[in-house]
Amino acid sequence: MQTTASHSLSLAAARQAAPARTAGRVRHYGRYLYLAVNIAILIFLLAPIAIVVVFALNPTPFIQFPPVGVSLRWFEKFFASRDFMHALGFSLEVAVLTTISATILGASAALALARGNLPGTRLIVATMLSPLMLPAILTGLALFQTYVLLDVGRPTWGLVAGHTLVTLPYVVRTTLAVLHNFDLRLEEAARNLGASPLRTFFEVTLPLIKPGVLAGAIFAFVSFDQFPVSLFLVSPGNETLPVTLFNYLKFDLDGTIGAASVVSIVLAFVVVIGLDRTVGLRSYVKL
Repeated sequence: MQTTASHSLSLAAARQAAPARTAGRVRHYGRYLYLAVNIAILIFLLAPIAIVVVFALNPTPFIQFPPVGVSLRWFEKFFASRDFMHALGFSLEVAVLTTISATILGASAALALARGNLPGTRLIVATMLSPLMLPAILTGLALFQTYVLLDVGRPTWGLVAGHTLVTLPYVVRTTLAVLHNFDLRLEEAARNLGASPLRTFFEVTLPLIKPGVLAGAIFAFVSFDQFPVSLFLVSPGNETLPVTLFNYLKFDLDGTIGAASVVSIVLAFVVVIGLDRTVGLRSYVKL
């Protein structure tokens, strides 16, 4: 009888342990499936960059797999070209001006929308974010027609205004996202301790909304690669790097295009790393 009872208890325990083992295997395989899907997404996103890098380092003037070697001849050609260097410098100038204007205007607009109790706030937000829903080429064409009607030509400030219009929604959106969880009691505490409104903004408000502002500023800086808007607004002799590459492709196709693309990618990467080293973006990852 004792043996039969022990056997029955063992069977019952085995039956209870079986679902637990099954659930553990499901979680185990689910974890591997999750990792596999994420790795596949990363490969899909990074594969074009890898192809561009191979094209830039390939000694032959065309893409060849497997590569026959490694050469920096296309980078030398890129940095030795006066047109490319002028375009790169002009693109960086436009990017810096765009970043400054878009960051100041976007952060100010987000604060006004979040704190000002303005009538029709939702309509204003939708209007400010509308450039995200329109193709950039239509925005560039509309600005070009506006400048023609105003008879102002195609000045540098017009190009900066166009890039600012396209990148402004990113700053507004990221700053509003941070302000959504902002604790107003912190500002009230600073004011009660005698801080002026200006000091409260720079020592309390701005440090707390800095993650959203910096994220929008990064998007604004990357606008130097904005091609559709630049295509309509640049003037001869003052062309951005994407427009110069587009004109270069009309007559030639070699690894210089890949080298220029790699330089653009590295510039964006350097900006992000620089902000991480100086400001500390990692501390805002959870936001």
